[in-house]
Amino acid sequence: MLTRSDDLEILLTVVDSGGFSAAAEALDIQVARVSRSVSKVETQLGVSILNRTTRRVELTDEGRQFIEGVRLGLQQLQKAEDDIVSRGELPKGRLRVDAASPFVFHQLVPLVKEFNQAYPDIKLELTSNEGFVDLLEKKTDIAIRIGSLTDSTLHARPLGKSPLYIVASPEYLARRGIPQQTSDLSTHDIIGFAGVKVLNDWPLRGFSPLEQTSTSSNGETVRQLVLEGNGIACLSGFMVNKDIEAGRLVSLLDGDKMSNTGRELVNAVYYRSSNVSKRISAFIDFIQPKLTL
Repeated sequence: MLTRSDDLEILLTVVDSGGFSAAAEALDIQVARVSRSVSKVETQLGVSILNRTTRRVELTDEGRQFIEGVRLGLQQLQKAEDDIVSRGELPKGRLRVDAASPFVFHQLVPLVKEFNQAYPDIKLELTSNEGFVDLLEKKTDIAIRIGSLTDSTLHARPLGKSPLYIVASPEYLARRGIPQQTSDLSTHDIIGFAGVKVLNDWPLRGFSPLEQTSTSSNGETVRQLVLEGNGIACLSGFMVNKDIEAGRLVSLLDGDKMSNTGRELVNAVYYRSSNVSKRISAFIDFIQPKLTL
């Protein structure tokens, strides 16, 4: 008897989410059904796919090899179904898009209503992660990544460049003075990023690492701290362009800034063999000319 594809989908969700309860929650089904599906697959194969512990499940060696084949097979099956369903029609189905929260807030959210009107059959699902996500593990179709790319297994569509700005609020500068050269920053309150050291390497000539007054792992939190007059930060244009234009923030040390550091690059990345290519193309083609990087 052949294993049903829905049982395989449940098994794959258990592996990706790390447990039976997490899979049941993600799929909105009972834990008992998840357990039955996994047991059915293992019985039909005659091998153990998962090692069960009190806290999570882990793949056996046989399971690891099997899951790789299952993942590819389900992708091909979904692609075949999508190709038939969408022939001659607008793209349809779920599209999962991940980006750092500031990019979601400032660039994607303003475009959602218009995108939904243009593609009413695409169900857009936005998630925010401050670090790089594993597209397969998180079941993400597209990730928007800022900076140079290193993963050669991913296909990339360039969206443009977003310049970096050294910014502070007018209130802070009135209180603490305006830095005239890079070395002046040592006497100021600096707001930095926690966890990702490269984000604290500012693109300024003669720049040396600075002691930070406060940090956050979230770029939008850093922006809010700067807006509230807590200090100076280095942020991407896609999140502060409008603040600078409106006078809420002031761009500093423009004459000392270096460009083309690699951190200005903005790309949409996805797997080359993606089974949702029509939805991906529709989304990227729609947002690219409308982004304000």
